[in-house]
Amino acid sequence: MQLKETFEKAKRSSKSLALLSDTQRNDILLSVAQAILDNQDRIIHANALDLAKMPKESPLYDRLQLTESRLEGIAADMRNVASLPSPLGHVTKQKTLPNGLRLCRVSVPFGVIGMIYEARPNVTFDVFSLCFKSGNACVLKGGKDADCSNREEVAVIHEVLEQYGVNPDVVTLLPATHEATGEMLNAVGYIDLCIPRGGRKLIDFVRDTARVPVIETGAGVVNTYFDKAGDLEMGKAIINNAKTRRVSVCNALDCLLIHRERINDLPALCEPMAEKDVIIYADNEAFEALNGKYPLLEHADNDSFGTEFMDYKMAVKTVGSIDEALAHIDCFGSGHSEAIITMDEEAARRFQQYVDAACVYWNVPTSFTDGAQFGLGAEIGISTQKLGPRGPMALEEICTYKWLIEGEGQIRN
Repeated sequence: MQLKETFEKAKRSSKSLALLSDTQRNDILLSVAQAILDNQDRIIHANALDLAKMPKESPLYDRLQLTESRLEGIAADMRNVASLPSPLGHVTKQKTLPNGLRLCRVSVPFGVIGMIYEARPNVTFDVFSLCFKSGNACVLKGGKDADCSNREEVAVIHEVLEQYGVNPDVVTLLPATHEATGEMLNAVGYIDLCIPRGGRKLIDFVRDTARVPVIETGAGVVNTYFDKAGDLEMGKAIINNAKTRRVSVCNALDCLLIHRERINDLPALCEPMAEKDVIIYADNEAFEALNGKYPLLEHADNDSFGTEFMDYKMAVKTVGSIDEALAHIDCFGSGHSEAIITMDEEAARRFQQYVDAACVYWNVPTSFTDGAQFGLGAEIGISTQKLGPRGPMALEEICTYKWLIEGEGQIRN
C-alpha cells in the first residue's frame, strides 16, 4: 500500500483531537472561516486553474466554480457549525442493573472519515468543519477536476491548524488518482468510515470495491408528482425551483409526473423553465400537450425515466392515478427525494407513507434536501441507504457511541 504511511499519520492524529475541548475546536473553526475570507484571492486563483480545464457549457462548471459570494457562504456555514452544540459526550442511554452495574452509552467520534468526491471544492471545507467539530480526522480524495482548488483550500486549513499547534494530519488530501481511491477503500484499520459523494458510477464503484465501512450518498433520481388536486401556481413555482435552482446537484428534479386529468395545465406548469432553456423529454401524451407550446421538446425514450440528468433536462410522464405515480417512483426512484403537489391531504399522506425515500415532500420543492436547509449547519452528504444515517448527514450522523460501565468489584457468576 503506497499510502500506508499517510493513513497511519491520519489515524494517529485522530487520537490527538480527543484532547481538544469544544471551545478550542470552535475557535479554530472560526479562525479557518476568517482565513477563507482573508485568502479569497489565492483560492479563487487556484479555482480558475481548474475552471480553465472544464468547458463552460458543462453543467459541472457551475458546481466547480468558486466566487467571492460562495466563499462568503462557505465561511458563514463554518461559523454556523462552530455555533452548534457539540455532538460528543451525549448520554443516549443510561441504566443501573440489578447487580449494581451502572451502564452509560455515550456519543464519540468515528475516528478517521474518508471522503471521496468529484468536482465539488466546497465539500473540502464542509467536510473539514463537520469532522473537526465532531472530533474526527478526515482523509479527502477529491476529483482531478478540482485538484488545484482542493489543494489550496487544504493549505489554508493547515496554516490555521499549525498556528494553534494542532497536527495538520487531521486533514489529509490524497492525490487525485484512481489508485488513491483504491487504496483508501482498502485501508482497513485506518479508515473507520468512507463516504462517497458523487454520481451513480462513483457510488457503485465504492460500494462494490470497498473493504472499509461505507455510507452511500448523493446519487438522486428525483421525481415530483403533480396530482389531479394540485394547485397550478404553486406547482409552477415548485417545479421550476426544483429543476432550475441548481441543475448539477443531487436534489434537482429529473422527472415530472402529471395526472392525466391535469394534462392541459402542463404547458403552464413548464412555462417558467423555458426561460432557462430546459429540454423536456415527454411521453406521447405530454408531447401532444406541449407541442407548439413549449420550445425545447423531445420525445422520451427508454432512458429518459430513471436518469439523473444533472443538466437543464427533464422528463415528463403522464399517469392516470396516484397509484401509477407511486409505481413509477418505485421503479425509477433512487431513494433520495420525492415530492407530491396536491391540495388533497389524503393523497398527500398516502404518498408520504408509501414512498420509500430519505426525504418525501408535500407542496415543497426537493431543492430543500440539504443539511444547512434542515438546520444541521452543513452536510457531509445525503444518505440514500437505510442502515445507519438516512437523508442529510451532519454532526450527529458522523458520531458513533461506546458503553461506559462502572461497578464496585462485581464479578459474573
